[in-house]
Amino acid sequence: MTGSSVPMMPKLPLTPRPSTAVAAARPRRGVFAALLAAGLWLLLLAAAGPGAAAGRDDWTPLPRRTSIAMHGEPRLPAGFAALPYANPDAPKGGRLVQSIIGTFDNLNPHVPKGIAAQGITTLVFQPLMARSADEPFSLYGLVAEAARMPDDRSFIVFHLDPRARFSDGHPLTAEDVLFSFRLLREKGQMYYRSFYGQVEAAEVIDPLTVRFDLKPGNRETPLILAQMPVLPAHLIDPETFEQTTFRTPVGSGPYVVAAVDAGRSITFRRNPDFWARDLPVTRGLYNFDEIRFDYYRDVNTQFEAFKAGLYDVRIETSAARWAIGYDFPAVQNGAVIRERLPVGTPRAMYGFALNSRREPLSDVRVREALGYFLDFPWINRNLFYDLYSRTDSYFAGSQLSSAGIPASAGERALFAPFPGAVRADILEGAWRPPQADGSGRDRQMIRRGLGLLEDAGFALQDGVLRGRDGEALAFEIMVVSRDQERLALNFARALEPAGVAASVRLVDEAQYWKRLLAADFDVILYTWNVSASPGSEQLNRWSSAAADRPGSLNITGAKSPAIDAAIDALVGARTAEGFTDAVRALDRALLSGFYVVPLFHADGQWMARRAGIRRPEKVPLFGPVIDSWWREP
Repeated sequence: MTGSSVPMMPKLPLTPRPSTAVAAARPRRGVFAALLAAGLWLLLLAAAGPGAAAGRDDWTPLPRRTSIAMHGEPRLPAGFAALPYANPDAPKGGRLVQSIIGTFDNLNPHVPKGIAAQGITTLVFQPLMARSADEPFSLYGLVAEAARMPDDRSFIVFHLDPRARFSDGHPLTAEDVLFSFRLLREKGQMYYRSFYGQVEAAEVIDPLTVRFDLKPGNRETPLILAQMPVLPAHLIDPETFEQTTFRTPVGSGPYVVAAVDAGRSITFRRNPDFWARDLPVTRGLYNFDEIRFDYYRDVNTQFEAFKAGLYDVRIETSAARWAIGYDFPAVQNGAVIRERLPVGTPRAMYGFALNSRREPLSDVRVREALGYFLDFPWINRNLFYDLYSRTDSYFAGSQLSSAGIPASAGERALFAPFPGAVRADILEGAWRPPQADGSGRDRQMIRRGLGLLEDAGFALQDGVLRGRDGEALAFEIMVVSRDQERLALNFARALEPAGVAASVRLVDEAQYWKRLLAADFDVILYTWNVSASPGSEQLNRWSSAAADRPGSLNITGAKSPAIDAAIDALVGARTAEGFTDAVRALDRALLSGFYVVPLFHADGQWMARRAGIRRPEKVPLFGPVIDSWWREP
């Protein structure tokens, strides 16, 4: 995904893959054997002298930490029994069927090619440390039972749990971690290549210890590395890793792939020998014996399948369906439970994403003008039963939002080198998305929009807006569902009186993502989900470097030194106050670029489930976690 204008990272040598015969002949070591090997490894390194990898001992005085956090200290104490949103007494057994829109053609979720099947990343593979869904950004021991890092976060050392095993029984070692890092950095998904490019050096200290030395400036990098999936070096051929495959993946996670119907369904079976089943971070999780994901081509077919009882849990995203669609017998007789669950993280930004790489959307005045033609009160009342709130920030509904809050001294200092990068009303927290009167024909809003378009060089000629070159102002809105199509058609009709020609094209999931990742679109409907601790993912979404990388998620083509500076400050923040300043600064810089016509968000998560599917009473900060649910016997 690295473009020609971005230098490639130097390639690291890959651990050679043994022949199949050799790999098959390797004995499956027990815990005692692994510890013995660790001791022999240390003796060999000691004999090798001060030039050996373990010669640097600056990490040894540092405390072993079974948990780490981005800012401050993790909430749970050492020796905690279970995550607060898990039920350690939940019964095991039964099957959970879920549904996905689209298709898949790959069982390797770690590479850019193809569309990966749902569930493999979290059910088959495991990261070094597990993230709590009830804290902004805290990680607890999993494959790595402990970590060490200095205050400046210039390196991190992971100590692996000697019990860790892949599902084929093969021990998981530091060589697997190093192999995974090198392979993902060179051939993995683009976010792996970007994030792992922050590593200056990686080395195995002993079979259960691995160290990463880090470039300065990004204090999130140690936590990003702690979330790295560990791949089996004894089974993966680096030469074919990038290809799509239906070969059964092998990981260290709680499930194994049991059955695959290509493009239609994938079934996972709980591994009875899962090595980490009694760890605090997994206790009460992964309770179903079998999990299946069924694929549907469109959302209407998917919903009818739920009504017919073909799958168990539904996350509802349509206000209309939530308002009037759940009157079928299973809801009425209590066989299906319908509930709105709380979500404590910032609300996702959902809106019309404008591709600023393309004319005339490259002009910020044109992008801002389009927002004046959207009548949100009319849309909310007539299409969505007044169930939505207007989104006014990329971090709406949280303390990270800049809405209604004047910029702090820290924010103003960050923007000082970039005069004019942030509009005055946005800097003062006074900006709001244009608010029409709900009539569907607010003439005042239309006049303001036309005024901006005239400033950009457009004029009405026989009912058509044309630029100075005579070209009509026209673009295509690409959508991927009927719900999106209805919203886009409404927006297109609202643009007609202004002389703007917007066509709407409905495509399938595969074509949508292919065109999106190639930046081959004018306008799309897109959702930017946000965690409670925004971090390095913002580089791939909004940085100038990502705008030039094919396949990046900077889909709008945003390029701004002020945005880049805000992201740098965000990932380098040492205090919670500095972090909040940086995120709000990023919010203001993005709003000033008008890369999105913001739409709306729901206050909570709408969900429906079969009555036999139970969940813990506590819903964590991130919202519902289905991994903690179970089937009542």
